[in-house]
Amino acid sequence: FVLSCRKSKGKPNGKKPAPEEKKLYLEPEYTKSRITDFEFKELVMLPREIDLNEWLASNTTTFFHHINLQYSTISEFCTGESCQTMTVCNTQYYWYDERGKKIKCTAPQYVDFVMSSVQKLVTDEDVFPTKYGKEFPNSFESLVKKICKYLFHVLAHIYSSHFKETLALELHGHLNTLYTHFILFIREFNLVDPKETTIMDDLTEVLCSSSGSSSNGSGNGSSNSAGAQNHVKER
Repeated sequence: FVLSCRKSKGKPNGKKPAPEEKKLYLEPEYTKSRITDFEFKELVMLPREIDLNEWLASNTTTFFHHINLQYSTISEFCTGESCQTMTVCNTQYYWYDERGKKIKCTAPQYVDFVMSSVQKLVTDEDVFPTKYGKEFPNSFESLVKKICKYLFHVLAHIYSSHFKETLALELHGHLNTLYTHFILFIREFNLVDPKETTIMDDLTEVLCSSSGSSSNGSGNGSSNSAGAQNHVKER
């Protein structure tokens, strides 16, 4: 499955512009909220006795389930009316179907495309084998990269469009913890092009500069360099 994103130009079409002025999720009182102070940088590292593909498969499947669950908590607020396009800050995403046809869709439709596609992959024995001795396909790493890119879009949309509802449900600590763990994981294995995640760099620096500890946003930007490793370009 293929994805492309375009910058929206703020057309006068009556659509709700992304709230650029003040990002609620960057307020120190909220960024400090986590459900654990665990050192995620250690948690994402490949254990010596584990095969890389096994580790990628296990973690990717887990992140898929957790991000799906996190989105489900605010899904009733993410409607075709409130989120007429799939946007994160000033970027709009389009879905491309299997024939390469570009589909402009609402955010809930886009998330549904993501979750359905990923569900199909992680339950396919030929792609994510669970039986002993079964080999991972040669395309496995590139598929994991695509999955992680999509999952990042969903997480970023929750922050940019539904953080208020997440706060009201008192689930921002869960969201921050999940985001921190996910970002450090994709950085550790260079799974998503840093250009793709730039859109949330302000949040990433605050949450990941000290990974497991309760950061108040006074990080020094060293975390950004960690994400700027060489990236194997996807087709």
